Amino acid sequence: MLKWTDKQREYQQKATHRWNFKIGAVRSGKTFQDKEDIIPRRIRKRAGKDGLVVIIGVTEATVERNVLRPMRDKFGPELVGNISKNKVMLFGEECYALGAEKISQVSKIQGASFKYVYGDEVAKWKKEVFDMVKSRLDQDYSIFDGTCNPEQKNHWLKEFLDSDADIYIQHYTIDDNTFLSKSFIENLKKEYQGTVLYNRYILGLWCNAEGLIYKTFADNPKKYIWTKKKVNSDIYDLPEGYTVIGIDYGGTKSGQAFVATRISYDFSKIIVLASEKHMGDIDPDKLKELEIQFILKIMYKYKTEIDCIFPDSEETVLIRGLRNACEQKGIYTTVRGSYKEPINDRIDCERTIISYGMFFYIEEECETLVEALESALWSDKPKQDGKDERLDDFTTDIDTLDAFEYSFERYITQINDVVEMRREI
Repeated sequence: MLKWTDKQREYQQKATHRWNFKIGAVRSGKTFQDKEDIIPRRIRKRAGKDGLVVIIGVTEATVERNVLRPMRDKFGPELVGNISKNKVMLFGEECYALGAEKISQVSKIQGASFKYVYGDEVAKWKKEVFDMVKSRLDQDYSIFDGTCNPEQKNHWLKEFLDSDADIYIQHYTIDDNTFLSKSFIENLKKEYQGTVLYNRYILGLWCNAEGLIYKTFADNPKKYIWTKKKVNSDIYDLPEGYTVIGIDYGGTKSGQAFVATRISYDFSKIIVLASEKHMGDIDPDKLKELEIQFILKIMYKYKTEIDCIFPDSEETVLIRGLRNACEQKGIYTTVRGSYKEPINDRIDCERTIISYGMFFYIEEECETLVEALESALWSDKPKQDGKDERLDDFTTDIDTLDAFEYSFERYITQINDVVEMRREI
């Protein structure tokens, strides 16, 4: 017999509208009940009726990770199948599993009628996908269940939720999940304290991002200085790990930024070894010279090989030039275009490693990065899709932040796994 929180029991009783939403804090129990009870029950009740069952998340991969895998672990592969060509068998029904980041993927079923839709992280969808769902939820028995964390006040989803549509909304704070440990809740509150994310992810409120992005760091930057040195030596005692360089290529108004980072093999420590920024109109030959000087400085000062170099992926000619220059100098490393993960995902990772004591820097070598982190701001003009946007008007050093992010973004998943374990402690 499953035990439900008061909020979850309330949802079972009242979520009978065409649109049903759980909105609020992270880890507040919004989605656990859906996978254990709501989704199976909705599908079975509509078995044999006209229309499609559709599970939509930000990407097909997040649908698998957030929705299908937990259900498969609970009910077994006989009742919860695997995705193949956007389709998956769920409780005897052929369903669609789609990612909302690609209009083309969702448009494959644009003309169909939907009898049940489950929406994961709805506020992160493209608005066009949500509008398409609205037009296809056209049966008398059609129903939608969705979850999300709040975003900007002017977000397109907030406008829909404030409309006179047939909507049931349930709001969650972190304290609504009575099954979470007190230590976990306290850690999460400390992590978000002093930021806009506290209001959204702890209190479950829609609010605009404003002010400093990395306030925790800006309040006490010296707290994160790496001072450990080897016994009787001036050489820094660094953990075994990957040494990675990120490079951002800017124009004459911005600049060329280099950041070198040591990432421990267990992903528990991210130590910035050096950062540089070069302004002005720099020709490609001079740029290669500056890059090689930076690479050699890292190698000699820290007695390390360079595992990878990730320059801005949009500058393919400059990447080829750097790769050739490394070969000519006998520097054996991988030079590959940056991954370009979504900016806000990179920001979230930076914020959490700072909050959980996983981020450090070498004081004498990282002046440009420290200044960039101290001054990074949210724009007071969010994007039209309602997402937060980092201020990028040449008044803050976005180039150095990009270079730093290119140096660690390949490992975001592993770093976030470590963060999640620390939250549980």
